[in-house]
Amino acid sequence: MTSTTSVRPAPTALTFRQKLNRFDYKFSPYLYIAPFFILFALIGLFPIIYTFNVSLYDWHLLKGQGDFVGLENYVSVLTDPFFWNAFRNTISIFLLSTIPQLVVATGIAALLDQTLRGRTFWRMSILLPYIVAPVAVAVIFLQIFNQYHGPIAGLLELFGLDPVRWAFDVFPSHVAIATMVNWRWTGYNALILLAAMQAIPRDVYESAALDGANKVRRFWSITIPMIRPTLIFVVITATIGGLQIFTEPKLFDGRTNGGSDRQFQTIVLYLYELAFPRRDFGRASATAWILFLIIILAGLLNFAISRAIRTADTKPTKLPRVKAPVPATVPDTRKRG
Repeated sequence: MTSTTSVRPAPTALTFRQKLNRFDYKFSPYLYIAPFFILFALIGLFPIIYTFNVSLYDWHLLKGQGDFVGLENYVSVLTDPFFWNAFRNTISIFLLSTIPQLVVATGIAALLDQTLRGRTFWRMSILLPYIVAPVAVAVIFLQIFNQYHGPIAGLLELFGLDPVRWAFDVFPSHVAIATMVNWRWTGYNALILLAAMQAIPRDVYESAALDGANKVRRFWSITIPMIRPTLIFVVITATIGGLQIFTEPKLFDGRTNGGSDRQFQTIVLYLYELAFPRRDFGRASATAWILFLIIILAGLLNFAISRAIRTADTKPTKLPRVKAPVPATVPDTRKRG
């Protein structure tokens, strides 16, 4: 018997066009995303690293780099009572603004998700506060929260109540600043949540309605679980913005950096005061890095809570064991012979 051996054809060399197509297939995705990472490295990553380098030196705004002090700037900031006052003010304003803002934004999004006349008009109108300049917002609310001549002061006088020192007392100033933040950002977050609600299939609601679920039940059992990823995104972005708040408290009293007694000075205003009036760039950079770490911890906490909630929802529920009923004995009614 004769055995036949198969001879493989010699591989042909790729043409230049084929090599170019292979290169384009493998490396073009990296070229498409490269501009973002290059831009982020230039205006994001490099300033962060450079700020950390500045925080390790006794750095003056005009004199420049001084002696190497290591972590002394961090210790100086963390032992400064003004920093902890700014930290408490930031947390207070953050809680007064973020929590009501998210609750109201979710409610507005749920209302706009219904069948309404002129839905486009209402959806666009809630975005108007966001496009107003922050300076104009500050001017409007400074008139509203005027201690003696504002509409709130007139309402209090009508009921015989004393005027509120909005710009001088701690809690009223926090409420006034949080109101400015809520007015400007609630509509923006509501549109993001509305977009997530619009992506929910309508037949899910119809099936729930046929099963007898009312609107409140459908909202808590269908809407909230299905928009949870978007809700987590809104919570994280609102947390970052709330901890970095600067514009509203700065414009609320432009003559000072957080009030005459620092009653509404935030961490970023404290950083601003260190950097420019005091010209201490070393401590200001250390404050920036401390704030950066606080924001990271807050983001990780939000992620852990959302992951725990998601894990709890996906756990199968154990149904109680039901014992099988014991069959009743039927008496034998047959006649025995």
